[in-house]
Amino acid sequence: MRALNQKLLRDSWRMRGQLLAIVLVVVAGMATFVGMRGVMHALQETQASYYAAYRFADGFANVRRAPERVAQQLRTVPGISDVETRVRASATVDIPGFDEPVTATIQSVPDGRAPRLNQLFIREGRRVKPGRDDEVLVNEVFAEAHSLQQGDTFTVTIRGQQQRLTVVGIALSPEVVIQVQPGGLFPDRERFGVLWMGRSALAAANDMTGAFNNVSFSLAPGASLDDVLSRIDLILDRFGGTGAIGRADQASHSLLELEFEQLRGTSTVLPLVFLLVAAFLLNIVVARLVNLQREQIAMLKAFGYSDLEVGAHYIQLVLGVVTAGAVLGVAAGLWIGQAMGQLYLDFFRFPSLAYTFEWLVALTAFLLTAGASLAGVIGAVARAVRLPPAEAMRPAAPPTFKPTAIERIGLQRFFDQPTRMILRNLERQPVKSALTVTGMAAATAILVLGLFFTDAVDYLIEVQFGIIQREDLTVTFTEPTSPQALYEMTSLEGVTYAEPFRAVPVRLHHEHRTQDTSLEGIPPAPYLRRIVNTALQPIPIPEEGIVLSDRLARTLQVAPGDYIQVEVREGARRTHRVPVAGLAEQFVGVGAYMDVEALYRLIGEGPALSGVFLMTDADDTAALQQAILDRPRVAGVVSQDRAVEGFEETSAENLLVFTFILSLFAGVIAFGVIYNSARITLSERERELASLRVLGFTRAEISYILIGEMTLLTLLALPLGFALGAVGAAGVLAALETDLYQIPFALSRATFATAAAVVMASAVVSAIIIRRKLHTLDLIAVLKTRE
Repeated sequence: MRALNQKLLRDSWRMRGQLLAIVLVVVAGMATFVGMRGVMHALQETQASYYAAYRFADGFANVRRAPERVAQQLRTVPGISDVETRVRASATVDIPGFDEPVTATIQSVPDGRAPRLNQLFIREGRRVKPGRDDEVLVNEVFAEAHSLQQGDTFTVTIRGQQQRLTVVGIALSPEVVIQVQPGGLFPDRERFGVLWMGRSALAAANDMTGAFNNVSFSLAPGASLDDVLSRIDLILDRFGGTGAIGRADQASHSLLELEFEQLRGTSTVLPLVFLLVAAFLLNIVVARLVNLQREQIAMLKAFGYSDLEVGAHYIQLVLGVVTAGAVLGVAAGLWIGQAMGQLYLDFFRFPSLAYTFEWLVALTAFLLTAGASLAGVIGAVARAVRLPPAEAMRPAAPPTFKPTAIERIGLQRFFDQPTRMILRNLERQPVKSALTVTGMAAATAILVLGLFFTDAVDYLIEVQFGIIQREDLTVTFTEPTSPQALYEMTSLEGVTYAEPFRAVPVRLHHEHRTQDTSLEGIPPAPYLRRIVNTALQPIPIPEEGIVLSDRLARTLQVAPGDYIQVEVREGARRTHRVPVAGLAEQFVGVGAYMDVEALYRLIGEGPALSGVFLMTDADDTAALQQAILDRPRVAGVVSQDRAVEGFEETSAENLLVFTFILSLFAGVIAFGVIYNSARITLSERERELASLRVLGFTRAEISYILIGEMTLLTLLALPLGFALGAVGAAGVLAALETDLYQIPFALSRATFATAAAVVMASAVVSAIIIRRKLHTLDLIAVLKTRE
């Protein structure tokens, strides 16, 4: 096989530009696959080990106030392994040098020992000492946002009483891998934090001495979570329990799982598209190379090489390209994975990220690319080696020449001779032309896939925070409050309009499907928090019945007119059969809505408010928020502007990082596809173009024939690529949909224009390279008789 190996090296060197472009395409596919799958595996492994090492609880429950003796009752519940009661308090925080209002959730830690559940990782400093009421541990995210260090002090206000606290440590907890303010959907690192104080100190400040208002528990092996939750609710109900939840519904964990679900979709769909395009390109190049070398194949067979040896020679070429791309792609993927891991580590607060190289991921990507590439190449090689040497050494039969469609309808007089030659060649080789157009269209589609996220995120923000959620501030109360609070909020300076809401935790049932969510009671014609249909037109809230967000309706598989069971999970805990009155478009979160008066009847209680939406025109928004937070019944204030900033800094930022990576690799693939198409066409038509030069055609004319054909194919590929990109974008969005948010389908003209510009730029660069080769064409060497 030594002679074949030498031929392989010569062929590889002669086609080095083409093969390098294909290697770069394979690198793009391998790097995205290895990088994204690797970081997904690392995050899941890190989550699992962190939860296990620091004993993240299996369930949680809030209660208004329960005596400590109730903990013993909870420990006797069948299926519970361990129980730990805690005190939790809402507080406002005065950070020196920061003028805006800051809120915090303060949780207790046992005096003199580490918690048995939800243990803390101390990044810096030490734990709170027993009996000290002026020491606090600060969550790392909040500490970084305000540059807090061990020894710094700040003031908190709990139940109207101020208290000076000293930072003794920076901590992390499996409960707050993602730190989100109650009532918010996205993190706000500067304006909300999680703190930890000693149990006795916090209990005294929050009037909880000898009592608790929060409990966490772990399950025994084989225990039924639903049974345990039901029994806990029965015990805590008379103490003001608001419904026990499992780990899946815990705020930080549920957000983390939704982000993981999105990442799983992204790390599977898009890299596979890249790998398949790389395989398709390699398939085309090698198959056309085999056809160009049919005489060489015949000569090798005449000299005694078997069909297997000749076939293995070309398969070596494919495997060599795939292997080179795989090695470089794995290296690039490791770098991308580690860089993305650090990005996620800033968002998901784990003590560290256990990023390790997964050989199985790299092997899977290699086998996918090599398998798809070889599938088509083997067919072309098999056809070539089946020909007898004497027949294969003859040039391939020329195509059937007949008038083209343009000539048959008499339009040829409108085109010069070189243009007619371009049109004839395309019509006489439809399969080859179609494959070239398909390759370019695939490159265009990948560019659209890489760019459309920006359009989708912009549209999501415009609709969700400009049409649906029009409030400036959302005020939530510590517990249901008299409607008089609405008038108090309206009277504040800077408030121009106030709209009340009542939120109740519910479990919705339809057949065997259930969903825990919040049922919001709102006015019949809301002005600030509007409910809209798919046409983004406001929906009036009916006097009876429930309106569901479209994703919640899909989860329950219900439509307007169907009935669902609404199980109220607070107060009298009633269950009612309620008709679905309509569906609402909602991109962020899932929701259920009723007329507020109908909700009061449903839960069997009088008028009470969970919070208020506010429209403001205050010049000093910070002062208004502080005035609201100074009221003892206010649990928190969420700013609309800060919510948008939080979304852009977290989920949107992660999506846009993906967009940059995908766009970069998509540009590489676009150039690889177009350059290879042009270079292969030149190899196939060198003899024809050289003949035209001998017959008197100028260099400009033969360049026009080849480059004009490539330009026409590129222009035909663009609309097909746009269509494929739109279909692919819809598929990717379906894979990325979560309960947290649904990315809407939106494609702007700018995205199509950018994709077209990149493709055309790749075509121009390829044309310049091809034109140089045409100008240096060795007419004597090309016109030598091959036979």
